[in-house]
Amino acid sequence: MKELMRTNDPTLIAFAKALLEGEDIDCFEMDVHMSVLEGSIGILPRRLMVREQDHFQATHVLKDNDIPTGQ
Repeated sequence: MKELMRTNDPTLIAFAKALLEGEDIDCFEMDVHMSVLEGSIGILPRRLMVREQDHFQATHVLKDNDIPTGQ
């Protein structure tokens, strides 16, 4: 798995996941339950991961929709 994006914005993650699912690209959200450790204040970012072979296409899907990928 390769990191596609990292953000504190849960709506951005949801939008990115919907776009990727629309393109049949599997993705996995990591660090979702870290809020238990941080006290739900939202300082720890969530990561969206994709398979290495899908990373190039997934990056372009997000860039085409003006979603920053951090790359």
